[in-house]
Amino acid sequence: MQNYSVERKEAIIKKMLPPLSMSVSELMRMEGIPRGTLYSWKTAVIKKEQPVPENEQKNRLNLSAIAKLSAVVETIAMNEIELSMYCREKGFYPQEVKQWKQACIDGQEIKIKQDKEVSSQSKVDKQRIRELERELNRKEKALAETAALLVLRKKLNALWENEVGES
Repeated sequence: MQNYSVERKEAIIKKMLPPLSMSVSELMRMEGIPRGTLYSWKTAVIKKEQPVPENEQKNRLNLSAIAKLSAVVETIAMNEIELSMYCREKGFYPQEVKQWKQACIDGQEIKIKQDKEVSSQSKVDKQRIRELERELNRKEKALAETAALLVLRKKLNALWENEVGES
């Protein structure tokens, strides 16, 4: 039994999976690896529920949000068959595109909810500001009245002192 390097094994498995999707017979002829070995590798990857080798999967997870949104927009009107063909061509899996679509929907729902919360908070804030402005105006008027009374009292006291001093 021959041992194959991890890099070579991953490269061959990558050829078996989308977007290349080469057949086991084709790979057997190209690489000179026994059919049973290729099938066991493919089965192991499928059983792991990891359809792509880990390093390749990490590269696909690093797609930008724009790239994911673009894929969702391009596939929005496609049926399952068209979606599968598109995904094979681009190297995605249909369930990934569906997850991205759901993430877009969830994000939009969160945005709408946040906008409603901000709007209601804004109304509450505006009402509180009006109440505070009314209270401030009332206090300013009371302060002005108190200041006027103090000035009048000083004038009255000064007037009485002059009258007492003259008598």
